[in-house]
Amino acid sequence: MSLNLNNAIGIQLKLARTNKDWSLDVASKNTDVSKAMLGQIERGESSPTVARLWKIATGFNLPLSYFFLAIEDDDLSQNMLNSEAGISISTLFPFDIETNSEVFSLTLAPLHQQISAPHNDGVIEHVLVIEGDIEYLLNGQWHHLSKGEVVKFNANQKHGYRNVTENKAIFHNIIYYTSENKPSI
Repeated sequence: MSLNLNNAIGIQLKLARTNKDWSLDVASKNTDVSKAMLGQIERGESSPTVARLWKIATGFNLPLSYFFLAIEDDDLSQNMLNSEAGISISTLFPFDIETNSEVFSLTLAPLHQQISAPHNDGVIEHVLVIEGDIEYLLNGQWHHLSKGEVVKFNANQKHGYRNVTENKAIFHNIIYYTSENKPSI
């Protein structure tokens, strides 16, 4: 049976809470997401934003792709996280325990800006622009990248991405977790 994305994320969130023996209150304190919102996500009643799902993954020390594990492989390409206007994310390669990495494709709508809260220490992002032009935010400054250009940075700081054109922009994001901060899946 195929699950919709909201239900799949909800199943994985409940499983993560159960595995850690966390109440909604404890999960809320660790993720900085309200108990009510966590409950709605678990029940498949709410679609988390990309930023909120990252907060949850960071709080649980899990890779982002963990939340898509309940989706059958055949369905993965059809289930993009489109929970907020302007950005969609799909998993190209889910978290691999041997390489400590996962790979996503992100699409930014024209002129969309996405700010990300700091991830856990030891999380490194590699960005490769596939289509269009983007800028990335580090240390309070925006830096330009065009198609084919790359950047690598420690993601334990506030960072962001924005599309600076009237056309969609696509980039691949390789998330690497150092061995000191390997996700607990």
